[in-house]
Amino acid sequence: MSFKYSFTFPISGPNKLPRFKNWAAQHAADIEVSLPPQVPVKSEALTIRLKSVDDRNALQAKLAGAAL
Repeated sequence: MSFKYSFTFPISGPNKLPRFKNWAAQHAADIEVSLPPQVPVKSEALTIRLKSVDDRNALQAKLAGAAL
């Protein structure tokens, strides 16, 4: 099964990928994601790929109150 769905959410500052990976390991370990190889420091958003709409909705709900 491939990662057909994307989800973009606001995140700023350096080390976006490590911060998201740590958060996902603690709060969303059951959701499989595909991350980009790198994200520019000046970028204000992160787009990740997901396998299903249900995964996207679950991740969106979990990120609603998260401070990344």
